[in-house]
Amino acid sequence: MHQARKRFGQNFLHDEGIIHAIVGLIGPASDTAILEIGPGLGALTKPLLTNLESLDLLEIDRDLVAYWHKQNLPGLTITEGDALNFDFLAWARVKKASGAKQIKVVGNLPYNISSPLLFHLVSASSEINEQVFMLQDEVVERMVADAGSSEYSRLSVMLQARYHLEKLLDVPPESFDPQPKVNSAVVRMIPRSNFSASPTEWRALEKVVATAFAQRRKMLRTNLQDYVGRLGLNEDELTKRAQDISVARYLEWASVLATTS
Repeated sequence: MHQARKRFGQNFLHDEGIIHAIVGLIGPASDTAILEIGPGLGALTKPLLTNLESLDLLEIDRDLVAYWHKQNLPGLTITEGDALNFDFLAWARVKKASGAKQIKVVGNLPYNISSPLLFHLVSASSEINEQVFMLQDEVVERMVADAGSSEYSRLSVMLQARYHLEKLLDVPPESFDPQPKVNSAVVRMIPRSNFSASPTEWRALEKVVATAFAQRRKMLRTNLQDYVGRLGLNEDELTKRAQDISVARYLEWASVLATTS
């Protein structure tokens, strides 16, 4: 039996009720191409595959890669590699060219790389229809947080700018083996169809959001002092903190910076 490896953030889901619920939320169908990140021992993989003609797996643990090759399941394609370096955009385009009507990326993500992986996936959001992930509950709460709340953060702004986000399901520690020390949750991410920011505007958004949140407790008068002139911040905004500014307003600032830099 494979032993969960801490360095890969492995916690294997075993609660049949939770597994059934997550598979239902993913909604596998014959015209859907799905890539599962970190399949582990197959809690989601096997029930997904019963509803699909094919399923792609991305796994970094070579022992688990060998395990899946030994399973020799029809329709299963296993790629050994680090999700942080995987070309999700190229994968999605290949699947779309092969006739898939829906492109989805799913998985129980390693909590130690969740934020950088979510940012990495943004680069493929133009070709992926939906992402359904299990993450640390604290991360999901930050992802879906509204402006003005204590959980609202750089992660909130950047992901909400690109996706519609919805927290779907709470998953307790006892649903896993070994049990994590934190609660988990499932989130759905659907790319915004009206997203229009150019690559230059997106880079400007990354920069201004990172700068605004660099010192959360300080007012924007201090954090954005190098941008005040170009952005035309009013007195009310100057006395606000980064967590008080809406995603829409950050996007407006990014558009201004992209045209004045």
